[in-house]
Amino acid sequence: MMIKVMVFDDNKGRLESLELLINQYDDMKCVGTFVNCEGIIEKVKVLLPDVILMDIDMPGLNGIEGLKLIRKSMPDVMVIMQTVFEEEDKIFEAVKSGAHGYFLKKTSPLKLIEGIRDVMEGGAPMTPSVAKKVLEVFQNKTNSRNKNSTFDLTPRELEILSHLVKGSSYKMIADACGISWHTVNSHFKKIYEKLHVHSATEAISVAIEQRIV
Repeated sequence: MMIKVMVFDDNKGRLESLELLINQYDDMKCVGTFVNCEGIIEKVKVLLPDVILMDIDMPGLNGIEGLKLIRKSMPDVMVIMQTVFEEEDKIFEAVKSGAHGYFLKKTSPLKLIEGIRDVMEGGAPMTPSVAKKVLEVFQNKTNSRNKNSTFDLTPRELEILSHLVKGSSYKMIADACGISWHTVNSHFKKIYEKLHVHSATEAISVAIEQRIV
């Protein structure tokens, strides 16, 4: 399957670099690059990307506002946010708004490519330092609550969900648990059903807000 990627970033040099990077791989193609989110829904409907790399800080309509429009109009499109700084308020808003992944711009090209593949497989790729911030933000908002129901998750499902919350990819979870990627995927289908969510970031939000893990 060819993964179609769109990129939004107000740095034209970075846009060109990302386009060249993505097009180096046989399993993905950059179908469009844009310096802002103006007319984003029309562009997405025409180019029909699978994944969008979204800069947060852009003039006019910023990346988080663009994310919200996409999640409302085209919820099946995966959106990975990118930013220079680890700003807690923006990380929190992006995750709550439905971002499927979150990378710092200093992330290595290989990790970014792995993140694009991982998000297509249902993962929630994040720069480790960002994953830590996500944990801190949610825990600070929920540290006064007692641990709630585990939503009838099995011990194995709780273990896998815990790895996801820590920022692990599907492959990393499979390696850590000694199971195949397909088994991890099957577990996540059951986890999503039990938590009544549709994405990894939604699962992370519920897991931490409800103090499941």
